[in-house]
Amino acid sequence: MNISVKVRPVLSKPDKKSFLDVPFALYGKGSNWVAPLYLERFEHLDPKKNPYFRHAETQLFLAEVNCKPVGRISAQIDRLHLERHNDATGQFGFLEAPNDPEVFAALFEAALEWLKSRGMKRVRGPFSFSINDEMGLLVDGFDHPPNMMMGHALPYYATRVEEAGFAKAKDVIAYYYDDKNILPKALSVAYERAMKSTHIDVRPLDKKNLSRDLDIILSIHSDAWSENWGFIPFTPEELKVLGDNLKILVKKEYIAIATYKGVPSAFSVTLPNINEWITGLNGKLLPFGWAKLAWNLFGHAPNSVRMPLMGVRKEFHGTIAGSSLALAVIETVRRYHISRGTNSGELSWILEDNLPMRHMLEAMGATPYKTYRIYEKAL
Repeated sequence: MNISVKVRPVLSKPDKKSFLDVPFALYGKGSNWVAPLYLERFEHLDPKKNPYFRHAETQLFLAEVNCKPVGRISAQIDRLHLERHNDATGQFGFLEAPNDPEVFAALFEAALEWLKSRGMKRVRGPFSFSINDEMGLLVDGFDHPPNMMMGHALPYYATRVEEAGFAKAKDVIAYYYDDKNILPKALSVAYERAMKSTHIDVRPLDKKNLSRDLDIILSIHSDAWSENWGFIPFTPEELKVLGDNLKILVKKEYIAIATYKGVPSAFSVTLPNINEWITGLNGKLLPFGWAKLAWNLFGHAPNSVRMPLMGVRKEFHGTIAGSSLALAVIETVRRYHISRGTNSGELSWILEDNLPMRHMLEAMGATPYKTYRIYEKAL
């Protein structure tokens, strides 16, 4: 198609609104895309409210045809990533565009030039904005709507990205768990043994001591994930935002913290799948969306949940104690949700080569049902 594509930076609040509007025109009925809430997305893009901006430089771009926004992309440089990995790698994210190679090419040209002008030698993505936010491009599993804080895409996106010279860097997997599944007897016995062990103690989050428990979770997470591909630890400011959200979103039993011989050694965090509640709101809480959201949030248990975070201290990796700790924190929260009538859960994301965790989840009856791909390209 011979069209004139103009790409310009996002510079104002109306531009941000146009940036957020782009996917509404792309995803039709049957796409399974869930419109995010404008209020939450504006805060995510706001340097005053999102602590990511304290360690990163970003630029949003809009692609226009005949003065009408049709596509979008972000370019960002995370100083924490550069300090940790020393790889001169920037990121792109928020990619949305029609099925037109010219639009994709124009968006990538703008984003990559911005990164090159700041000394980057390679680009990876999509990250919206970081590896601790929405990450990866959906390449398999389009027939299911996304769980909370997980992205969606149209099937042609991968082709357009690869046409632009990007290649796979890493896949991450989302696992689906149907709560009607019965835990295999061997694992059920292992769980009961772990819960009876004098060395292992599992407790829920203590909201009265939230700051203390968040520090425990951060400490375990930073140790457990320290050698994972692309890992960047949460900053204290990002952890505070997480804590503020947890106070509103979850009951204490959504989170399990395990000690081994009195030392905090493992944890798991689950969150309600808010996407089920905001489906049909078209991104807006007014006039009555707030009532629907409040009723679902406080009125009853969610139909499904997501486990976005789980970790066991590195010293226990590959040990029987480590397997027992992982099973203890996962199964404890799973049994709690089943007791409330929750029907299913998503465990995501899992690195494709994290075989010990994948084998455990599959032994529990979880099945891989979505694949997200991180792409990279030399600049």
